[in-house]
Amino acid sequence: MGVVVPLEGGKTNESTVRRLVDLTARDMGRVNELILSKAGSDVAMIPEVANHLISSGGKRLRPMLTLAAAQLFGYSGDAHVKLATSVEFMHTATLLHDDVVDESDLRRGKTTARTIWGNQASVLVGDFLLGQAFRMMVDVGSLEALDILSTAASIIAEGEVMQLAAAKNLETTEDEYMAVIKAKTAALFSAACEVGPVVAEATRADRAALRSYGLNLGMAFQLVDDALDYGGDAATLGKNVGDDFREGKVTLPVILSYRRGSPDEREFWTRAIEGNETGDVELEAALGLVARHGAIGDTITRARHFGEIARDALAPLPTSPQKAAMIEVIDFCISRVS
Repeated sequence: MGVVVPLEGGKTNESTVRRLVDLTARDMGRVNELILSKAGSDVAMIPEVANHLISSGGKRLRPMLTLAAAQLFGYSGDAHVKLATSVEFMHTATLLHDDVVDESDLRRGKTTARTIWGNQASVLVGDFLLGQAFRMMVDVGSLEALDILSTAASIIAEGEVMQLAAAKNLETTEDEYMAVIKAKTAALFSAACEVGPVVAEATRADRAALRSYGLNLGMAFQLVDDALDYGGDAATLGKNVGDDFREGKVTLPVILSYRRGSPDEREFWTRAIEGNETGDVELEAALGLVARHGAIGDTITRARHFGEIARDALAPLPTSPQKAAMIEVIDFCISRVS
């Protein structure tokens, strides 16, 4: 079984991900087969909901990183395939839960599961996928890998609650926002990259290097997503530009624009985000303010900063195709706003 790796619902950047795709293609075929197997259930609605999201065009970047990180240290068993599948199920479950919390109607250009089957089904199928993920972790038999991924699951849940508490709150600081995306997005990237070296029995230093790489890659990835919502296009983003604004999300471009703005501009953001005035006219005004205060450029600058930390984390490792591919992933993430 082959694997297609588009951006989250959009165009690909073949020059920066092709090496990762090629290196992990055979193992990703096994991951895809396991995904289909483990998403099955005698309860008809479970595979219907799960497959709706699983087949919706996600890039499978996180499981590919798990596979490449295991290969990087010469692993030749099959535990990395189960762990990669667990990572993808964890990610899919968070998307199902996110759409309910955010009341989203579209994901990657498709109608969300919650819109078709309802919030209850989306939450419960997400829980089912989490359960299947943990069953596969147990099958692997590595307590350390189980600890890493279960800890990540707890951190992600904390991040969801943190984001909920900060929803529509324009007093959210940049530090507070960074803490949210570190939990919600970067924690799973970090865990996905660390469990490969764990089953490959790499050294503690090597595991720490991959953990740091994944964490900082995840931070860069989310910040680029934030920038794209105010400065990208629908094909790249996998959703309409301005969706974060319409949902009243306080992301870094908003935080920077609000804090740098005049009293009148801050009053606009208050009406828009806290007062739910997020129509087309308000979106145009928001785009103008974000551009005026350099919020997109500064968000991208921060993303590049985390990307460089990720690059440095891999620097001590020996040269290999996997290392080169993982470095190219950093460029892939940043280049989405080029």
